[in-house]
Amino acid sequence: MNRNVIIASDSTSDLSPELIERHRIRILPLTVNLADRQYTDGVDISPEDIYRHYEEKRELPKTAAPNLGAFETFFEELTRDGSEVVFFTISAAMSSTNSNARLAAEGFPGVHIVDTKNLSTGGGLLVLRAVDLREQGRSAAEIAEICSSLAPLVDASFVIDNLEFLHKGGRCSAIAVFGANLLQLKPCIVVKGGAMSVGKKYRGKFPLTLSQYVKDRLGDGSDIELDRVFVTHAGCDESIVDAVVKQVSAACPFREVFVTRAGCTVSSHCGRNTLGVLFIRKRAIE
Repeated sequence: MNRNVIIASDSTSDLSPELIERHRIRILPLTVNLADRQYTDGVDISPEDIYRHYEEKRELPKTAAPNLGAFETFFEELTRDGSEVVFFTISAAMSSTNSNARLAAEGFPGVHIVDTKNLSTGGGLLVLRAVDLREQGRSAAEIAEICSSLAPLVDASFVIDNLEFLHKGGRCSAIAVFGANLLQLKPCIVVKGGAMSVGKKYRGKFPLTLSQYVKDRLGDGSDIELDRVFVTHAGCDESIVDAVVKQVSAACPFREVFVTRAGCTVSSHCGRNTLGVLFIRKRAIE
Protein backbone atom coordinates (compact mmCIF):
# COMPACT_ATOMS: atom_id res chain seq x y z
CA MET A 1 0.00 0.00 0.00
CA ASN A 2 1.33 3.44 -0.95
CA ARG A 3 2.28 5.84 1.81
CA ASN A 4 0.38 9.09 2.20
CA VAL A 5 1.43 11.54 -0.51
CA ILE A 6 1.53 15.28 0.10
CA ILE A 7 1.44 17.62 -2.89
CA ALA A 8 3.35 20.85 -2.25
CA SER A 9 4.61 23.84 -4.17
CA ASP A 10 6.41 27.12 -3.82
CA SER A 11 4.16 30.18 -3.84
CA THR A 12 4.79 31.05 -7.48
CA SER A 13 2.21 28.46 -8.63
CA ASP A 14 -0.40 31.20 -7.96
CA LEU A 15 -3.13 28.77 -6.92
CA SER A 16 -6.08 30.38 -5.18
CA PRO A 17 -6.65 29.84 -1.45
CA GLU A 18 -9.78 27.88 -2.36
CA LEU A 19 -7.88 25.42 -4.56
CA ILE A 20 -5.10 25.08 -1.98
CA GLU A 21 -7.56 24.26 0.77
CA ARG A 22 -9.79 22.00 -1.34
CA HIS A 23 -6.90 19.81 -2.50
CA ARG A 24 -4.81 19.96 0.69
CA ILE A 25 -1.82 21.49 -1.10
CA ARG A 26 1.05 22.73 1.05
CA ILE A 27 2.77 25.97 0.05
CA LEU A 28 6.27 27.23 0.87
CA PRO A 29 6.35 30.99 0.14
CA LEU A 30 9.15 32.90 -1.50
CA THR A 31 10.53 36.01 0.16
CA VAL A 32 9.77 39.49 -1.14
CA ASN A 33 12.27 42.26 -0.33
CA LEU A 34 10.86 45.75 -0.60
CA ALA A 35 12.00 49.07 0.91
CA ASP A 36 14.55 47.46 3.23
CA ARG A 37 11.94 45.10 4.63
CA GLN A 38 11.49 41.37 4.10
CA TYR A 39 8.02 39.98 3.48
CA THR A 40 6.54 36.54 2.91
CA ASP A 41 4.89 36.13 -0.49
CA GLY A 42 1.13 35.92 -0.15
CA VAL A 43 1.23 36.13 3.65
CA ASP A 44 2.05 39.70 4.64
CA ILE A 45 2.39 41.29 1.20
CA SER A 46 0.13 41.29 -1.84
CA PRO A 47 0.42 42.53 -5.44
CA GLU A 48 -1.68 45.57 -4.52
CA ASP A 49 0.90 46.44 -1.85
CA ILE A 50 3.59 46.28 -4.53
CA TYR A 51 1.60 48.52 -6.90
CA ARG A 52 0.93 51.08 -4.17
CA HIS A 53 4.58 51.21 -3.19
CA TYR A 54 5.64 51.61 -6.82
CA GLU A 55 3.20 54.47 -7.36
CA GLU A 56 4.61 56.26 -4.30
CA LYS A 57 8.31 55.41 -4.53
CA ARG A 58 8.88 54.15 -8.10
CA GLU A 59 10.58 51.14 -6.54
CA LEU A 60 10.00 47.47 -7.35
CA PRO A 61 10.63 44.52 -5.02
CA LYS A 62 13.05 41.67 -5.45
CA THR A 63 11.92 38.12 -4.81
CA ALA A 64 14.17 35.51 -3.22
CA ALA A 65 14.00 31.73 -3.07
CA PRO A 66 13.46 29.97 0.26
CA ASN A 67 16.89 29.12 1.63
CA LEU A 68 18.18 25.63 2.37
CA GLY A 69 17.16 25.81 6.03
CA ALA A 70 13.60 26.80 5.16
CA PHE A 71 13.30 23.83 2.84
CA GLU A 72 14.76 21.42 5.38
CA THR A 73 12.33 22.60 8.04
CA PHE A 74 9.42 22.36 5.60
CA PHE A 75 10.31 18.84 4.45
CA GLU A 76 10.95 17.64 7.99
CA GLU A 77 7.49 18.79 9.04
CA LEU A 78 5.75 17.15 6.08
CA THR A 79 7.56 13.79 6.32
CA ARG A 80 7.52 13.46 10.12
CA ASP A 81 4.59 11.02 10.03
CA GLY A 82 6.07 8.94 7.21
CA SER A 83 4.36 10.81 4.37
CA GLU A 84 6.04 11.26 1.01
CA VAL A 85 6.13 14.63 -0.75
CA VAL A 86 6.03 15.80 -4.35
CA PHE A 87 7.25 19.39 -4.39
CA PHE A 88 6.83 21.67 -7.43
CA THR A 89 9.09 24.66 -8.11
CA ILE A 90 9.20 27.60 -10.46
CA SER A 91 11.46 26.93 -13.45
CA ALA A 92 15.05 26.24 -12.44
CA ALA A 93 16.10 28.70 -15.16
CA MET A 94 14.25 31.52 -13.41
CA SER A 95 15.10 31.01 -9.75
CA SER A 96 17.38 29.18 -7.33
CA THR A 97 14.25 27.74 -5.67
CA ASN A 98 14.62 24.46 -7.52
CA SER A 99 18.31 23.97 -6.69
CA ASN A 100 17.70 24.79 -3.02
CA ALA A 101 14.81 22.34 -2.92
CA ARG A 102 16.90 19.57 -4.49
CA LEU A 103 19.76 20.12 -2.06
CA ALA A 104 17.39 19.95 0.91
CA ALA A 105 15.62 16.87 -0.50
CA GLU A 106 18.88 14.91 -0.42
CA GLY A 107 18.27 14.44 3.31
CA PHE A 108 14.69 13.25 2.81
CA PRO A 109 14.37 10.09 0.65
CA GLY A 110 10.58 10.45 0.44
CA VAL A 111 10.70 13.93 -1.10
CA HIS A 112 10.54 14.26 -4.89
CA ILE A 113 11.26 17.58 -6.62
CA VAL A 114 9.60 18.59 -9.90
CA ASP A 115 10.92 21.45 -12.00
CA THR A 116 7.76 22.82 -13.62
CA LYS A 117 9.89 24.64 -16.21
CA ASN A 118 7.26 27.31 -15.77
CA LEU A 119 5.89 30.04 -13.57
CA SER A 120 2.53 31.07 -12.15
CA THR A 121 -0.38 28.78 -12.95
CA GLY A 122 1.70 27.11 -15.65
CA GLY A 123 3.20 25.33 -12.66
CA GLY A 124 -0.20 25.29 -10.96
CA LEU A 125 -1.55 23.11 -13.77
CA LEU A 126 1.05 20.46 -12.93
CA VAL A 127 0.27 20.73 -9.23
CA LEU A 128 -3.39 20.00 -9.92
CA ARG A 129 -2.49 17.12 -12.22
CA ALA A 130 -0.48 15.72 -9.32
CA VAL A 131 -3.60 15.94 -7.16
CA ASP A 132 -5.48 13.94 -9.80
CA LEU A 133 -2.76 11.29 -9.81
CA ARG A 134 -2.73 11.10 -6.02
CA GLU A 135 -6.48 10.43 -6.09
CA GLN A 136 -5.78 7.59 -8.54
CA GLY A 137 -3.49 6.00 -5.95
CA ARG A 138 -0.20 6.74 -7.69
CA SER A 139 2.97 6.79 -5.61
CA ALA A 140 5.00 9.95 -5.06
CA ALA A 141 7.71 8.72 -7.42
CA GLU A 142 5.16 8.00 -10.15
CA ILE A 143 3.50 11.38 -9.72
CA ALA A 144 6.84 13.20 -9.95
CA GLU A 145 7.85 11.27 -13.06
CA ILE A 146 4.54 11.81 -14.87
CA CYS A 147 4.36 15.50 -14.03
CA SER A 148 7.98 16.07 -15.08
CA SER A 149 7.16 14.53 -18.46
CA LEU A 150 4.13 16.84 -18.80
CA ALA A 151 6.09 20.03 -18.10
CA PRO A 152 7.00 20.66 -21.79
CA LEU A 153 3.32 20.39 -22.72
CA VAL A 154 2.20 23.29 -20.55
CA ASP A 155 1.17 26.28 -22.66
CA ALA A 156 1.83 29.38 -20.56
CA SER A 157 1.80 32.94 -21.83
CA PHE A 158 0.75 36.43 -20.80
CA VAL A 159 -0.13 39.62 -22.64
CA ILE A 160 1.27 42.78 -21.04
CA ASP A 161 -0.55 46.07 -21.42
CA ASN A 162 2.31 48.30 -20.30
CA LEU A 163 6.07 47.67 -20.38
CA GLU A 164 6.87 50.04 -17.50
CA PHE A 165 7.55 47.31 -14.92
CA LEU A 166 9.68 45.30 -17.37
CA HIS A 167 11.71 48.43 -18.08
CA LYS A 168 12.06 49.36 -14.42
CA GLY A 169 13.19 45.82 -13.65
CA GLY A 170 15.89 46.00 -16.32
CA ARG A 171 14.22 43.60 -18.74
CA CYS A 172 13.30 46.10 -21.43
CA SER A 173 15.00 49.20 -22.85
CA ALA A 174 13.54 52.70 -22.70
CA ILE A 175 13.52 52.80 -26.50
CA ALA A 176 11.47 49.61 -26.66
CA VAL A 177 9.02 51.03 -24.13
CA PHE A 178 8.67 54.26 -26.09
CA GLY A 179 8.11 52.39 -29.36
CA ALA A 180 5.59 50.03 -27.81
CA ASN A 181 3.62 52.90 -26.26
CA LEU A 182 3.70 54.91 -29.48
CA LEU A 183 2.40 52.00 -31.56
CA GLN A 184 0.10 50.63 -28.84
CA LEU A 185 1.97 47.32 -28.88
CA LYS A 186 1.08 44.66 -26.32
CA PRO A 187 3.72 41.90 -26.27
CA CYS A 188 2.89 38.31 -25.50
CA ILE A 189 5.40 36.77 -23.09
CA VAL A 190 5.70 33.03 -23.73
CA VAL A 191 7.31 30.44 -21.47
CA LYS A 192 9.23 27.84 -23.44
CA GLY A 193 12.00 25.50 -22.34
CA GLY A 194 11.77 26.92 -18.85
CA ALA A 195 12.54 30.50 -19.93
CA MET A 196 10.51 33.55 -20.90
CA SER A 197 10.66 35.05 -24.37
CA VAL A 198 8.67 37.58 -26.40
CA GLY A 199 6.16 36.03 -28.77
CA LYS A 200 3.64 37.82 -30.94
CA LYS A 201 3.22 41.55 -30.48
CA TYR A 202 -0.40 42.67 -30.55
CA ARG A 203 -1.46 46.16 -31.51
CA GLY A 204 -4.41 48.12 -30.20
CA LYS A 205 -6.35 48.56 -27.01
CA PHE A 206 -5.80 45.93 -24.33
CA PRO A 207 -9.27 44.26 -24.40
CA LEU A 208 -9.20 43.88 -28.17
CA THR A 209 -5.70 42.44 -28.19
CA LEU A 210 -6.74 39.88 -25.57
CA SER A 211 -9.54 38.65 -27.83
CA GLN A 212 -7.08 37.97 -30.65
CA TYR A 213 -4.59 36.48 -28.19
CA VAL A 214 -7.15 33.93 -26.97
CA LYS A 215 -7.95 32.94 -30.57
CA ASP A 216 -4.26 32.50 -31.34
CA ARG A 217 -3.49 30.40 -28.25
CA LEU A 218 -6.52 28.12 -28.34
CA GLY A 219 -6.87 27.67 -32.10
CA ASP A 220 -9.47 25.01 -32.84
CA GLY A 221 -8.74 23.30 -29.51
CA SER A 222 -7.96 19.96 -31.11
CA ASP A 223 -4.55 19.54 -29.45
CA ILE A 224 -5.54 20.81 -26.00
CA GLU A 225 -6.19 18.74 -22.88
CA LEU A 226 -9.65 19.80 -21.75
CA ASP A 227 -9.35 18.98 -18.04
CA ARG A 228 -8.82 22.57 -16.94
CA VAL A 229 -7.64 26.02 -17.96
CA PHE A 230 -6.49 29.03 -15.97
CA VAL A 231 -7.25 32.65 -16.74
CA THR A 232 -4.63 34.36 -14.60
CA HIS A 233 -4.32 38.11 -14.31
CA ALA A 234 -2.37 40.74 -12.41
CA GLY A 235 -5.14 43.15 -11.44
CA CYS A 236 -7.21 43.53 -14.61
CA ASP A 237 -10.68 45.04 -14.50
CA GLU A 238 -13.38 42.48 -13.77
CA SER A 239 -15.11 43.21 -17.09
CA ILE A 240 -11.94 42.35 -19.02
CA VAL A 241 -11.44 39.10 -17.11
CA ASP A 242 -15.10 38.13 -17.55
CA ALA A 243 -14.90 38.71 -21.30
CA VAL A 244 -11.84 36.47 -21.59
CA VAL A 245 -13.46 33.74 -19.48
CA LYS A 246 -16.56 33.86 -21.67
CA GLN A 247 -14.48 33.61 -24.84
CA VAL A 248 -12.36 30.74 -23.50
CA SER A 249 -15.44 28.81 -22.36
CA ALA A 250 -17.11 29.27 -25.74
CA ALA A 251 -14.00 28.24 -27.67
CA CYS A 252 -13.24 24.96 -25.87
CA PRO A 253 -15.35 22.69 -23.61
CA PHE A 254 -12.95 22.80 -20.65
CA ARG A 255 -14.27 20.83 -17.67
CA GLU A 256 -12.91 23.45 -15.27
CA VAL A 257 -12.16 27.12 -15.91
CA PHE A 258 -10.32 28.79 -13.04
CA VAL A 259 -9.78 32.52 -12.61
CA THR A 260 -6.78 33.34 -10.44
CA ARG A 261 -4.91 36.45 -9.42
CA ALA A 262 -1.20 36.42 -10.19
CA GLY A 263 0.99 36.57 -7.10
CA CYS A 264 3.86 38.85 -6.22
CA THR A 265 6.40 37.31 -8.62
CA VAL A 266 4.47 37.82 -11.86
CA SER A 267 2.97 41.09 -10.64
CA SER A 268 6.34 42.65 -9.77
CA HIS A 269 7.82 41.68 -13.14
CA CYS A 270 4.90 42.52 -15.44
CA GLY A 271 2.72 45.02 -13.59
CA ARG A 272 -1.00 45.59 -13.51
CA ASN A 273 -3.06 44.70 -16.58
CA THR A 274 -1.27 41.50 -17.44
CA LEU A 275 -3.39 38.49 -18.37
CA GLY A 276 -2.70 34.95 -19.52
CA VAL A 277 -4.59 31.83 -20.55
CA LEU A 278 -2.74 28.70 -19.43
CA PHE A 279 -3.46 25.05 -20.22
CA ILE A 280 -1.84 21.73 -21.14
CA ARG A 281 -1.45 20.55 -24.73
CA LYS A 282 -1.60 16.97 -25.99
CA ARG A 283 1.75 17.45 -27.71
CA ALA A 284 4.48 20.03 -27.71
CA ILE A 285 4.42 22.73 -30.35
CA GLU A 286 7.42 24.19 -32.14
